[in-house]
Amino acid sequence: MTRSTFTVLAMMLVSTACLAAKGPWTLSSPDGRTSVSVSAGAAIEYSVSHEGTVLLDKSVAAMTLSDAVFGQGDKVRKVKYGRADRTVDSPVYKKASVRDCYNEMVLSFKGYDLVFRAYDDGVAYRFISRLKGDRTVVSEKADFSFAGDWDLYVPYVARDTDSYESQFFNSFENTYSHHPLSAWEDGHLAFMPLVVEAPAGIKVCITESDLLDYPGMYLYNSGKGTTLNGVFAAYPKETHQGGHNMLQAVVDSREDYIAKVSGETSFPWRVITVTSEDKELADSDMVWKLATPASGDYGWVRPGKVAWDWWNDWNISGVDFKSGVNNETYKYYIDFASANGIEYVILDEGWAVNREADLFKVVPEIDLEMLCSYAREKGVGLILWGGYLAFERDMEEVCRHYSEMGVKGFKIDFMDRDDQQMVGFYRRAAETAARYKMMIDFHGAYKPVGLNRTYPNVINYEGVHGLENMKWSPDADQVTYDVTIPFIRMVAGPFDYTQGAMRNATWDCYRPVNSAPMSQGTRCRQLAEYVVFESPLNMMCDTPTNYMKEPECTGFISAVPTVWDETLALDGKIADYIAMARRSGDVWYVGALTDWDARDMTLDLGFLGEGDWKAEIFRDGVNADRNASDYVRETVDIPADRVFNIHLAPGGGCALRLVRQ
Repeated sequence: MTRSTFTVLAMMLVSTACLAAKGPWTLSSPDGRTSVSVSAGAAIEYSVSHEGTVLLDKSVAAMTLSDAVFGQGDKVRKVKYGRADRTVDSPVYKKASVRDCYNEMVLSFKGYDLVFRAYDDGVAYRFISRLKGDRTVVSEKADFSFAGDWDLYVPYVARDTDSYESQFFNSFENTYSHHPLSAWEDGHLAFMPLVVEAPAGIKVCITESDLLDYPGMYLYNSGKGTTLNGVFAAYPKETHQGGHNMLQAVVDSREDYIAKVSGETSFPWRVITVTSEDKELADSDMVWKLATPASGDYGWVRPGKVAWDWWNDWNISGVDFKSGVNNETYKYYIDFASANGIEYVILDEGWAVNREADLFKVVPEIDLEMLCSYAREKGVGLILWGGYLAFERDMEEVCRHYSEMGVKGFKIDFMDRDDQQMVGFYRRAAETAARYKMMIDFHGAYKPVGLNRTYPNVINYEGVHGLENMKWSPDADQVTYDVTIPFIRMVAGPFDYTQGAMRNATWDCYRPVNSAPMSQGTRCRQLAEYVVFESPLNMMCDTPTNYMKEPECTGFISAVPTVWDETLALDGKIADYIAMARRSGDVWYVGALTDWDARDMTLDLGFLGEGDWKAEIFRDGVNADRNASDYVRETVDIPADRVFNIHLAPGGGCALRLVRQ
C-alpha cells in the first residue's frame, strides 16, 4: 500500500528556437543540500554538489545502441520537473514503511529520456528508451569524475588481472582496499558498492538499482586520475558446463554487445548516495526506493532464522549415530530448531548427487519426503541448497515438485556472473519461485540491486566476505571488515553473512579449522551482528551441540527478529565502529561493534521516548581481550537521561534488548 502525493512543479516545452540550448539544467534535493547540474552539448555531462562542495564534476552519461546513440550531440526537446512525497509500505525489510521523497527532472531527447532524481541522501539517473523494435546495446559510458583525489574504500575483484574476462567470473566477495582514487590498482576491476571520502566528512557511495534485464556494472580507473568508468560484461555467446562440481556455466566467448533489448526500455538507475555522516550510509534506502515495486500478494513470505549445517561441518556430538548428510543428522537439526523457535533448517550442498547438476537425484542417505513431514510436525520449514545450473535447467519443475513436498525455498549458489544472461536468470528464478510461494536466497551472487523489493520472496543475498571465510583464511581481518560493510555493502541491501559462532578467538588465538571453525572477535560481537547486519533470512552458523551448551546466547539469537518496524543508525565511523538500533513491535534492540581497538562508547537512547525501560545486556567480559568467549549477561534500568555507556573489548561488541516497564 502506498500513501502518496505527486506534484508536477513545472513543465517546460522548449520552443524550436531553444532546441540548441545546452543547459545547464539543475535539480536540488528536497532539503536543498544536494544538487545536480546537467548540460547537453557534444556530450551529456552532469555534476553533483553537496552543501557547496563539488563532488562529481563533468561526468559523462551516454549509451551506444546498434541503431542509435544516446547522449552525444543531442538536443533537449523538453524538460519536465516533478516532485514526489509518499510513504511506501516495505514488507520483508528493515523498516515497516519508507518515505520516498524526491525531486525529479526529465530531459527528453529524440527517441529517449534521461531522468534525474535528487533525494536528501543522494542523486540517481537512468536512460529510458522510447524506441520501438529490437536492438542491442553496444556499450554504455557511465563516468563518475570526482572533483579531487580523495580516498576510497574499494572491493577489487578477487581474480587474476590478465583480462577483464577473467574478472567477470567471480563470487563478488572481497575485503576492501583503502587508498586515493589515483592509486587504483592496474588492471583490477571493482564491483559495487564502493565509497569515496570527500572533504568535510562527506561520503559518496556508488552503486546501481532496478537491474532486471541488463548487465551489472563494474568500475575501473583507466587513467590514474580521479574518474571511475563503468565496465560491463558482454553478452555470452557460448558457454559450457563446468566450474564448482559442474554446477556453473563457464563463458567461452562473448558477443560484440552487452545487452539485447526490445521496445521501450528503462535501463538501470546509476545511484550516487551522498551523506554528511558515516552513520547515514548504514541506514540508506536509496537502492530499495529506486527499484520497481512488487505486484501481487507476498504476505506468505516468512522471514526468520535458519539452523545451518555446512559451516559447522555437520559436527554434532553426544549422539548414537554417525553425523553427516543423512536423515538422523537432519532430524537432530530439526529437533534443535523446533525446541528453540528457529523457523528453518537448511540442507546445504550434499543432499543431491554430486556433479550431476540434477536436483531430482537425491543421495540415498536422504529421504526428503520423510524429512519434510518430520519438519512439518515440528513446526519447522526446510530450505534446499541448489547449484545454479541444476536450478536453471528445470526451475519450473524443480519449484513445483519441491513446493508440493513442503520445501519452503532454495539457496541458489555459484552463479558468479552478472552479465545480462545471468541477471535475467535472477529475475526468472524469483518469478518462478514466487508462483510456488517459495523463497530465494542467492549465493555466489552479485550485490542486491532492488530485486528484493520487486520480488519480496528474494529474501537474501550473499555477495559478502562472510563468516565462511574463517574456515580457510589465516590472514583475513574479519573484525575490521565487520565494521566496514555496514557503511558500504549494506547500502545495497541485505546480506547472508552467516554469523552466530560459539567458538570465538582473539587475533592471536584465531586459526582456520574446517570442521570446528571459529570467529574472530568476541562472543558478544557475534550476538550484536544479528542486530547490526540486515538479513531477513539469517543463518545460525554453529552446530546445535554448541548452541545447546550456550543457552543464554542461543536464547537471544533465536528471539531476535530478522525484519523490523524501524531502524536507526546511532553512531559509526567506517572501519572503526558501528552502533545500530532496530525496533520490532514495542521492543528495541541495539547492537554495537568495534574494530581491534578497545572502545568506550556512549549510546544516545533518546529514541525510546517516555517511560521506564529495562535492558537485557550481553557485554564483553573483563577478560574478553584474552578469552574472546568471555561475556556478561545482565539486566539494568535505562537511565532517565537515556545516556548509556558501554565498554567494548578489542574485536568486541554488545547487544541490548530494551523493553518498556
